[in-house]
Amino acid sequence: MLSLKVKELIVKARIVSFDSWQGSFSPEIIARFQKADDEKYYLTDEDCDAILQEKSELENNGAIAKLLRDNATDIVSKARANVLTEFPDITEEGGELYPAFRAEACWRDFWQFLRCVTYGIAANRTDYTSESGLGFMEELYRELQVPLSAMVCGVKGLKQYSLDYISAESDVDIAPFFDHLIAGLASFTK
Repeated sequence: MLSLKVKELIVKARIVSFDSWQGSFSPEIIARFQKADDEKYYLTDEDCDAILQEKSELENNGAIAKLLRDNATDIVSKARANVLTEFPDITEEGGELYPAFRAEACWRDFWQFLRCVTYGIAANRTDYTSESGLGFMEELYRELQVPLSAMVCGVKGLKQYSLDYISAESDVDIAPFFDHLIAGLASFTK
């Protein structure tokens, strides 16, 4: 059973913010991003098409966001396997992700982190996180005793396995979008 404090932190731990994007995109496009984040889904093809109609220079970014969305299950599975290799006892009795519901919450977070990164990629904006939201997430993770080193390892895995899907000829470097989130999460461990 989750405590009242944890339930409150879950609501406040919204790591995405589009506030700094005002003026770069129309209110309609910002609303599309916001709706996707509010309802916790990856951008749809229609969302990407609308972004492209407004900013044709983001065609490759949108294509990459869709590619990662369409391969999210594989990317998250590989990142999870990477964490289990790096921290082999983490899901065993006494491990930081035991019992199983703790591990499942962690894997869901990986899916959500990848979702958030794709918003930044689609918009070509690395400033997609909320400082206050990350602060609440840090507090939530401390309250739940989430193994931060494993989470950072997992997001690094998301980056690594996402890069595997990107052609070497791509003119979009997705690494900075992941690095932005990795830096935010890594700051929790300090």
